[in-house]
Amino acid sequence: MKAGILFSGGKDSSLAAILLSFIYEVELNTFIFSPDADINEVCNAAAVLKFPHHIRIMRDGLLTEAVDQIISDGYPNNAIQKIHREAIQSLCRLYVIVADGTRFGDRIPWLSGSEIQSISDSQDVSYIRPLAGFPKKEVMRLSSQYLSVTYGETGTIRNGDYEHEIREEFAKRGLSTGLYFPHAHQQSLITGRKDLTGVS
Repeated sequence: MKAGILFSGGKDSSLAAILLSFIYEVELNTFIFSPDADINEVCNAAAVLKFPHHIRIMRDGLLTEAVDQIISDGYPNNAIQKIHREAIQSLCRLYVIVADGTRFGDRIPWLSGSEIQSISDSQDVSYIRPLAGFPKKEVMRLSSQYLSVTYGETGTIRNGDYEHEIREEFAKRGLSTGLYFPHAHQQSLITGRKDLTGVS
C-alpha cells in the first residue's frame, strides 16, 4: 500500500520515509506555493532516498493569507500550522496512508489528537507520525546513522519547509522577517543515504 509523506528534504521527513519504507510503498510529496519556486536541492535530496517524489502546489492565496496572519499575530506559529494542516488534508485526497516527519517535542507544526481523529475519520485515511515517539536526541543519532546531513541557519539551507517562500514574500513586501521569525533557527538538508550493507 502507498504512503504519501510530506517531504522537506530535511532529516526528519527523510528518516520518517525510511522507517515507513519497511511497511509501505513510500512516495515523497513536497508542497510549494509557486511553480517557479527553487527546490532543486529538495529534489536532489529525494533522489538520494530513491523514493518517487511529487511536487504539489498549494492553493492560490494561501501564501498571502499566511504572511498576513504572521504580520497580524507577530509570530509565525499559527500560519505554519495552517499551511501544514492544508498540506496534510491535500495528501488525504490522494493517499489512504498519509505521514510526516513531526517528532516528539515538536510544537509547530503539530496537529492535536482531535485534529488527527477528525481528519482520519472525515477523509477515511490513516495519518501517521512515525517519529512522534522519538526525542530529538534519538532522531539525531538515527539520521547520522542512515543519512548524510548538512545543517545551517534558516536562509542558508534551501529545504522545502514552507519558510523560504514565506520569507521571500516578506522581502517582496519590503518587510524584515527578523521581527517575526526566531533567530539562529537550524535547518537540515540531506545530501546522501548511507550504505549499511553488511553492518550489524
